[in-house]
Amino acid sequence: MRSRLLTAFGLALFTLVVLLYAPPLFMAALLAAALLVGGWEWSAFLALRGGGRLLYVSALALLGGLAYHYTAATAAFVPLMELAVAWWLVALLWILLAPAYVSRPVAALAGALVLVPAWLALVRIDARWTHGPQWTLFVLGLAFAADTGAFFAGRRFGRLRLAPRVSPNKTWEGVLGGMVLALVVTVVANAWFRLPWQAFLPLCLAAAAFSVIGDLTESMLKRHVHLKDSGRLFPGHGGVLDRIDSVTAAAPVLALGLIWLGAGR
Repeated sequence: MRSRLLTAFGLALFTLVVLLYAPPLFMAALLAAALLVGGWEWSAFLALRGGGRLLYVSALALLGGLAYHYTAATAAFVPLMELAVAWWLVALLWILLAPAYVSRPVAALAGALVLVPAWLALVRIDARWTHGPQWTLFVLGLAFAADTGAFFAGRRFGRLRLAPRVSPNKTWEGVLGGMVLALVVTVVANAWFRLPWQAFLPLCLAAAAFSVIGDLTESMLKRHVHLKDSGRLFPGHGGVLDRIDSVTAAAPVLALGLIWLGAGR
């Protein structure tokens, strides 16, 4: 637990400094690195090795570049975010109805639908929106709050299993704890952003709920290939995917919703 807390504090401090003080290009490079490392870790779910893993990462990089180029206008960006949200609803059905069905092509397609839209959403928010770094910080903070609240509430109060065939340790009490902490973050953040409560609050709670789907999807795929963590980059936390799984689902939801609310472009 000590290693987990120290790593979490270090990551949070590093992210805060980068978002608020580093040049935008540095943040873009950092997000690109997260996409590539996340793609490398995801390739383990496909049982690929060596050149096969490099080929998969290269394909994701190409898809990311094409998506960035062809969604420069908001009119093209919005449909991609809608596709991402639709994918996460499909992922929920996958988790509920057929978690044991994981083929290599399906897992490969899932990786593209998980990583590319989330990367594109964060890059666009940070670089092009008014108050972009603050919005990026909020997107990350909301997802991490939901994840952190679920972890500690689940450890303390967890009794009712959420998805035992996918992740036996996750509980409904943990989900509730995550939603409560996400609500706190939303209230604090909106003291700065000042968006209409009746729309902003449901949007953020929906994004927090989607973040749970992101977490469960990665857990399902790790379980299929008998992995505890996606990697070993972060002591006590695992790999990049273990840290961003909730963000991958929350980012497109928030990007799309905030555009609808007029806060993004």
